[in-house]
Amino acid sequence: MKKGKIGVQMMMLKGKVEELGAYETMKQLHELGFRAVEVSQIPMTEENVGELKRASEDFDIEIAAMSAPLEPMMPGAPGETLTANFDKIVKDCKTLDCNFLRIGMLPLNIMGDKDQIMEFIKRAEAMAERLAEHGIELYYHTHHIEFQKYDGEYLLDLMKNNTSKLGFELDVHWIQRAGEDPVQIIKNYKDRISLLHLKDYRIGELDIQEEDLQDMGKFFSKFTDLIEFAEVGEGNLDMNAVIDAGLESGAQYFLIEQDDTYGRDPFDCLKISADNLKELGYADWF
Repeated sequence: MKKGKIGVQMMMLKGKVEELGAYETMKQLHELGFRAVEVSQIPMTEENVGELKRASEDFDIEIAAMSAPLEPMMPGAPGETLTANFDKIVKDCKTLDCNFLRIGMLPLNIMGDKDQIMEFIKRAEAMAERLAEHGIELYYHTHHIEFQKYDGEYLLDLMKNNTSKLGFELDVHWIQRAGEDPVQIIKNYKDRISLLHLKDYRIGELDIQEEDLQDMGKFFSKFTDLIEFAEVGEGNLDMNAVIDAGLESGAQYFLIEQDDTYGRDPFDCLKISADNLKELGYADWF
């Protein structure tokens, strides 16, 4: 039977890396049973790259994907970019034996501007072609903003239809938040996805106090803002259907991500997600 590999998006562990170091953080992931990670929002210093490499070898954890913006998230913003630090980023990929690189989101200053976004995607496609010469595939990670419509067509579909090398890392929570069916969108992107984010979608508890009822603006602010990022299996998404669609559409890595753990230790959240996925029948995907 064809299988994928369950992994962790390390964005949710950036605080742990700061506290414990990359090596110890990876050790704890190993103890939870994970054997693949996507590195994001972790500074790729010489020390961190070295610790990631050592941990990958010691704990048999695959560096499934790494992250790098194409350009600064805002004009003049600090940090490495593919445009300015191409050779260094490629070297890090080679050091960590990683063949997938992903752009986390659009630059903030071009969001909502179709023409600027399409120019950005054109540059991303050119970068994907350049990286392919080094055996590295470039992916773009989606949120809900890519489901804004321009002349009746989703921005995400415009991106797909105007590229061939660039892949798409679909995030099922953000697809649901955009009002679309994650399973159908995954099927629509068959052969353009190798990386899929598993992130559940939960309606949180409505906590109404007496004073909230005295101010309808305050009440409805709480009432309309109940969506939460949930541990996999703790929300409303059909994860079996999502994973089946991902596998049929070419996904290789199914990466657990939770943008907010609401005060809970992220390792505890990851254990809940892992236990739920094992109960759903994916124990041998770890």
